Amino acid sequence: MTVTQLKERSMLGLKELNKAEIEGILDRAAYWENHPSKVHSHMAGKFAANMFFENSTRTRFSFEVAEKRLGAEVINFSAAASSVQKGESIYDTVRTLESMGIDVGIIRLKPIGVLAELAEKIKVPLINAGDGNNEHPTQALLDMYTIRKHFGSSLQGLNVSIIGDILHSRVARSNLYGLRKMGANVSFCAPDNMRAMELDAPYIPIEEAIQSDVVMMLRVQLERHESGMLNSAESYREQFGMTAERASRMNSHAIIMHPAPVNRNVEIDDELVEHPQSRIFPQMENGVPVRMAVVERALS
Repeated sequence: MTVTQLKERSMLGLKELNKAEIEGILDRAAYWENHPSKVHSHMAGKFAANMFFENSTRTRFSFEVAEKRLGAEVINFSAAASSVQKGESIYDTVRTLESMGIDVGIIRLKPIGVLAELAEKIKVPLINAGDGNNEHPTQALLDMYTIRKHFGSSLQGLNVSIIGDILHSRVARSNLYGLRKMGANVSFCAPDNMRAMELDAPYIPIEEAIQSDVVMMLRVQLERHESGMLNSAESYREQFGMTAERASRMNSHAIIMHPAPVNRNVEIDDELVEHPQSRIFPQMENGVPVRMAVVERALS
């Protein structure tokens, strides 16, 4: 297999995909969601390694369920229990698993840029499960899949507002790249010290943001309160949170989204998490067929 073919099967980010490729993944996810069988032999005999050098619960479980539903053999790797803690490099760990015969690697990393370097050296397809503050492509794909299920197959002209810590958000970046390619209008809403000015999207006030078709809340990293970036959880909720009062002023057709985990009563009020306009738990549910489509693409 050529390097070009390998990269086409990898999923490093949405910045490098075109609209047709994104639509193909979403269409395949719909196939898997509507398939009557829960477990398939589609990828029997293939080995998938979930290599998480950064803690995760939802993303890792979602990938594992997706892989097992496809019939793949699954290897779970946690950096907390590995020789990486003893000084082994990330590259050496991934290269070791490659040498043992894995067919695809799903990787979550804190350092930016390491994944791209790995992809140049490793000969199996790699899937980005969260890359520092860079991208989280499968989260954005499941977000687009969720939006598509509500509004229809075309996202052309939809107004999407992403609210929260844009500066540190890989979810915001992947959604910006993906939604733009699908024809949606993306706006950001964030405190001044949480803006990523290198990203080409307008910043709008919260009252304008909640009038969008899709209002996507980002998780507040409460540890930033200790560093001074966040004054307090209470003041953040007051200025940028999806409160019940703000939700009452949303358009009736609009939906509320959140990548989870949710800080209830900070970025979104507790009573709104399972509100009729909320898609937070459906997003998690949609993650499985979307990741089935991504893993299948890598192993095909």
